[in-house]
Amino acid sequence: MAFSELFTADALSALGQVLAIDLVLAGDNAVAVGLAAAALPQEQRRKAILIGLAAAVVMRIGFALITVQLLAIVGLLLAGGVLLLWVCWKMWRELQEQKTHDQAEAQHELELALAIEHGKGPSPEELGLKRKTFGAALLQIMIADITMSLDNVLAVAGAAHDHPWIMVFGLVLSIALMGVAATFIARLLNKYRWIGYVGLVIVLYVAVHMIWDGYRSVVVRTGNLEQHNAAAPGFLDISPKEVAKHTRGLEGQGSSAATSTPPPVQAGSAPAPAG
Repeated sequence: MAFSELFTADALSALGQVLAIDLVLAGDNAVAVGLAAAALPQEQRRKAILIGLAAAVVMRIGFALITVQLLAIVGLLLAGGVLLLWVCWKMWRELQEQKTHDQAEAQHELELALAIEHGKGPSPEELGLKRKTFGAALLQIMIADITMSLDNVLAVAGAAHDHPWIMVFGLVLSIALMGVAATFIARLLNKYRWIGYVGLVIVLYVAVHMIWDGYRSVVVRTGNLEQHNAAAPGFLDISPKEVAKHTRGLEGQGSSAATSTPPPVQAGSAPAPAG
């Protein structure tokens, strides 16, 4: 890849989307994990959260390693976009719930979750919770981490799937933010709630873009290009440039009927000589 290609308008746009996604989702992860540990005694909370954090790092690295391969599967980019719409709905509900909270009450809940995340805060009995075993609480923390990791990897991959170096950077950054700055980000998001709405709009844009690209990729790679362009309005036609994009790296694999079919021989023309 040429150095100049790293700083095109498209690449910089993808980088900006990735930064916003990592920022918004890192704060959510801190609160979700902190509340998941609330049913443990104070002395066990930090240990459970650290184990959960280590597991989340391993999971994100694993997701990152297979993301590019997964997105090459016919239809998976489209399915990922639909799944990301569900992430948008979840973010919208959380933002609406925050609107109904008094600012002081919301701040108290956040500080409680973050105190628990750092192994402090009230005991489960003081919070009105039934104590859980270490294993049960750790399982809940890991489920929260898996969910947030999948959300984050999916959003980052959707924003940067055409720019592998940005995808790698975004996933590494998400791991760093999760371990180092999640608490600060959670407080920032609670104080400036408009950041959450900006993040929601960006994730929604990424989801719609994934669905658009995913659908057109399915059309091309299942050999339905001619039928699509014949039936769709002109502005929805899939151009040769898009065909090249969606079949990049597939030559010789026999997976693209759209590009592997030879052009038809015109009536009355002589066949090309063999050899």
